[in-house]
Amino acid sequence: MRVAITGFGAVTPVGGDAASTWAALLDGRSGVTELDEPWAEQLPVRLAATVGAEALAGLTVREQRRMDRVEQFAILAGREAWRHAGSPEADRDRVAVVIGSAIGGLTSMLEQSARLRDAGPRRVSPHTVTMMMGNGAAAWLSMAVGARAGARAPVSACASGSEAILMARQMILAGDADLVLAGGAEACVTDLTLAALAQTGALSTRNDDPTAASRPFAVGRDGFVLGEGAGVLVLEREDHARARGVPIHAFLEGAALTSDAFDIVAADPENQARTMSLALRSAGLAPDDIAFVHAHATSTPLGDANESRAIAAALGRTTVTSTKSMVGHLLGASGALGAMVAAQALRDGRVPGTINADELDPEIEVDVIRSTREGDFPAALVNAFGFGGHNVSLVLTRA
Repeated sequence: MRVAITGFGAVTPVGGDAASTWAALLDGRSGVTELDEPWAEQLPVRLAATVGAEALAGLTVREQRRMDRVEQFAILAGREAWRHAGSPEADRDRVAVVIGSAIGGLTSMLEQSARLRDAGPRRVSPHTVTMMMGNGAAAWLSMAVGARAGARAPVSACASGSEAILMARQMILAGDADLVLAGGAEACVTDLTLAALAQTGALSTRNDDPTAASRPFAVGRDGFVLGEGAGVLVLEREDHARARGVPIHAFLEGAALTSDAFDIVAADPENQARTMSLALRSAGLAPDDIAFVHAHATSTPLGDANESRAIAAALGRTTVTSTKSMVGHLLGASGALGAMVAAQALRDGRVPGTINADELDPEIEVDVIRSTREGDFPAALVNAFGFGGHNVSLVLTRA
C-alpha cells in the first residue's frame, strides 16, 4: 500500500495560499519584515515573518470571533487542501485530521490574560479555553470537513507538523483511515515569545536588514527568524485516490520518528543521522536515491552545522535547501511546509533555493542550492527537529 499526496493548502508569510507561496519561494522572495507595532519597540529583536491581513479575508465573522489566530490559519489551509484534493466525497467515518502545533493558542491566552488584569473577569471571552487549547486547530478542521476517524494534535515543538504527517501515514497504513488532512499551524509572534527566544540567543538580531536575517548555512548566520502560518496536506491510500480520479502530486514513501534523550535544547547529530537512515529504510530507498534534502536548517550557527554533519553521515555530500531563509521558522508548521515544498518540487522538477547563503560556512558538509534549480528529482527527504530531542524525517517520491 502506498500513501499518496493529493492536496495542498498553505497560509504563509509569502502567500495566502499554496500556489502563491510556491511562486514566491521559486522567485526567492523573503517574507521577513520589521515589526513596527508599539509592543515591539522595547524588544531586542524587532523582526519576524508574519502573515498579511489579506490572507484572513476568507474567514467568517464567527471564525474571527471564536478562533485563535493559529486555528484560523489551520482552517484556511485545511479548506484549501480539501478543495485542491477535489473536495472528496469520502466516507466521513474514514476521514481523519492530524494538525500539530508547538505552542497552540498563545495569542488568545496573552490577550485574555491582559483583559482579565486590566478590565476584570467579566470581560474575559467565553471562548478563551477553546481558543487557547492545543487541539483547537485539529478540532475545528475536523468539523469543517466532517472527519470522524480521529482529530489528533501532536505537540513535539518544531517537529509537530512533520509528526502529524507521519501519524497520518501510520493511520492509513494501519487501515484506520482512507484519507487524512495533516500538517501544522503556528501563530506566536508575540512580545513574550520574541523576548524569551532572544534571551536564549536563538534569534537573529539583524533588525536593520530583516530580509537578510534568515541565512541558513551562511557564514554570517546569527540565529533564526520567528515566523507564523500553516501547511496542510491531504494524504490518502493510492487506490482510494485513483478511484476518485484525482491527480497524485507525490507519494509519502517513508517516515521515521526518534527522540534524542539527550538535552532539552541541544540536538544529537548522530541520532539525527539515524532518523534519516530509518526513514530511508522505511521507504526502501538508498542514500543515492535522494535527489535533495529540505533541511530543518533554521539559520543558527550550531544547529545548521550539526544538521549538515548528520545529513552527510546519513546520505553523503548531497544537495540541500532551506526555505526558512524566506519564510522564517514556522515552528510546528515548518515541517509540514517543508513536505509541501518537497512534493511540489518533485512534481514540477524545480527546487527553491536558500536565499542569503551568499558565502557558505566552510564547515557545512552539504551542497546548498542557492537559487531555484531545475532538474530530474525522483525522491526527496524532509527533516524537522524540535526542542526536547524530537526528530522526524519524511521521504517523498515523485508520482
